[in-house]
Amino acid sequence: MPDSLSPPRVTASSLCAKKAHGQKIAALTAYDCPTARLLDRAGIDIALVGDSVGTNVLGYRSEQQVTVADILHHSAAVRRGVERAFVLADMPFLSYHSTEAALTNAGRLIQEGGADGVKLEGGTPVLPQTEAMARAGIPVMGHLGFTPQSHGRDLYAFSEKRGTVARVQGRSAAEARWLLEEARRLQEAGVFALVLEMVAEEAAQVVSQALEIPTIGIGSGRHCDGQVLIAHDLLGFSGVTLRLAKAYAHLGEQAAQALGAYRHDVEQGAFPTDENVFHMEPGELAQLRQHLGPKS
Repeated sequence: MPDSLSPPRVTASSLCAKKAHGQKIAALTAYDCPTARLLDRAGIDIALVGDSVGTNVLGYRSEQQVTVADILHHSAAVRRGVERAFVLADMPFLSYHSTEAALTNAGRLIQEGGADGVKLEGGTPVLPQTEAMARAGIPVMGHLGFTPQSHGRDLYAFSEKRGTVARVQGRSAAEARWLLEEARRLQEAGVFALVLEMVAEEAAQVVSQALEIPTIGIGSGRHCDGQVLIAHDLLGFSGVTLRLAKAYAHLGEQAAQALGAYRHDVEQGAFPTDENVFHMEPGELAQLRQHLGPKS
């Protein structure tokens, strides 16, 4: 039986209820079991197994190289570390090009990967897939605005030296209307929530206020119903300064210093010390030396 003191599991319904009650939703990426445990302990609502695992963990050049097998592997790891958070698995590039593929791959992410729901990018072109998955009982989150699977995450990295490369969407009235129309179509198709990435704040506010489902923003301003970041950016592991993110720690620098200190101690013989080793019992050592002879 579940612990009566444990917080209730986050579900698609409870996320929608948070919007109805004016409560913000906190989401972060997670690619492994230890990170998932930390997110869960911190009370994060959504653990997103994003296709950003490709560029942040697997060394791929872009999200387009991420496979269903990759997401399955990392989703299962995150599932093992989560008790409360909603595990959301990205559907990778070309995994939902048809309704049949979408149902098959989403089903695997739920059944084999342990995900609570899936996320896919796009609007009108993916409405049939979205409707089919929703009818099958698969919680689906949509994604509008900047779509990394189409462009590659490196295109929207912001640094003070390089400036913003990718174009923010929704800056014109026509674009904002189009985003609103696409968002409404996705809501009608059955998505339970919607990511808005790199959308002008005012346009994101209009979309968020018009929808019954929650919006999760990344680089889309302060009026979305929740926010999502890549954990590596938040913790300072990525090494890239992003305008849309905030580094709450600089663990990458601290980790590099720790690794360098370890190398130095090994080279100088300062590690290990007596505190880090184990010894034989004196009597056993005496027996061994007697067996080895006087030269021992």
